[in-house]
Amino acid sequence: MLIRSISGLRGTVGIDASGLSCEVVSRYASLFASYLGNQGAIALGYDGRKGGDLFYKCAAEAIRSAGCDVMMLGVVPTPTVQMAAEHGEGVVGGIAITASHNPSQWNGMKFIAGTGLFLDADENHALWDLVDGVGSRTVPIESFGNLLDGSASIEQHLELVLTIPFLALERIRARKFRVVVDAVNASGSIIIPRLLRALGVEEIIELACDASGIFPHKPEPVPGHLTGLSEAVIKHKADFGIAVDPDADRLVLIMENGEPFIEENTIVLAVEQVLKHLDEGQRVVVNLSTTRAVEDVAALFGSEVIRTPVGEINVSKRMKSIGAVIGGEGSGGVILPSVHYGRDSLVGVALALSALAECPGTISEKKRALPQYTIRKSKIDSESQDQIRIILEKLEASLAGKSTSVNREDGLRFEFAHSWLHARSSNTEPIIRLIAEAPTAAEADTLLEFAQASIA
Repeated sequence: MLIRSISGLRGTVGIDASGLSCEVVSRYASLFASYLGNQGAIALGYDGRKGGDLFYKCAAEAIRSAGCDVMMLGVVPTPTVQMAAEHGEGVVGGIAITASHNPSQWNGMKFIAGTGLFLDADENHALWDLVDGVGSRTVPIESFGNLLDGSASIEQHLELVLTIPFLALERIRARKFRVVVDAVNASGSIIIPRLLRALGVEEIIELACDASGIFPHKPEPVPGHLTGLSEAVIKHKADFGIAVDPDADRLVLIMENGEPFIEENTIVLAVEQVLKHLDEGQRVVVNLSTTRAVEDVAALFGSEVIRTPVGEINVSKRMKSIGAVIGGEGSGGVILPSVHYGRDSLVGVALALSALAECPGTISEKKRALPQYTIRKSKIDSESQDQIRIILEKLEASLAGKSTSVNREDGLRFEFAHSWLHARSSNTEPIIRLIAEAPTAAEADTLLEFAQASIA
């Protein structure tokens, strides 16, 4: 199975002939080089999952044979590839070989423009048209591109994060934090512990940081998959735990009591940390599926929140167009333009550490000080666009007149007095996602159950 979306290309590996293969990766890499004009260098990295090294090599050779140089980054977070695409000398774009949070039988490709932004919907369709319309393009052997050393990209990424102006480095060192890290043995395995040491964390317990690419649990960093991290935080009497997904663009925190901080609160904490150091009148951008606690925090600092359809590129483009100071999404993705316009767990770690260092209590006490909401999520398998359309029509008919407003930019988002419901087709899987948020768990459950019953 192959899925093309605003998030790039993803597919199953070794399951059937229609999945991801070296032939598919080579074709897309070659034609991405053509899309960029067959000139300059393309930054290339992968998330470290098993099999990724083979796709990495296939992509590199395909890019070379299309006449472009390849900046070889190796196993790095996707945000590192984005930064190399934006800041690397002579670099015109980038490819991250990753399936993000998808299980180990999946892999994929994220395509990055020379701005460091992912391709948007129109740009992706232009690339798809090339892939669907012509064969891979090669140049005479004397015009093949070269392999360039991109190993310095990790250092450059770390240096840029450490220059964030909202960091409380002295307070972090003074707190003598003890932190457990679960990098799911993928691209965050080396860089996250290095960042923590550079920030002044006193003790780091590495739980899944061997960079083997073997996931010790399901790789999406949601509470149900992080029981080992929770147990380790309690065992080691750590101040908190850190989890990232395989390509390390999302950050999730576990509190000192072993309970989840909740990934929605990651962006809330980061937004608060940035806004409290700036004048009023700032702008924040999040997607339609992100907690309304962001609005509550922004209002405390006289700031405005703008919402976009789900998809990192949608948030990033809106941030860039309006000069937003921070943005992201409730899955633990933090975007700080002073570093780059992409979700970055390193940025999230630095801001979260600073926020926790500046409050006297534990991380669980900090959580209680944030606006309190509960989010409930579910999903429905969908085999076709017609099925998706029918489901959404049923839902809208059942909620007509009950909500205060409906946003149709990305599926349907229904606003109520103190809660909301979002139903949308996933960018990465053949499912419809249902998300409900309310001040209490009972209210969120009731809203979600009503939605599920409406489309049964």
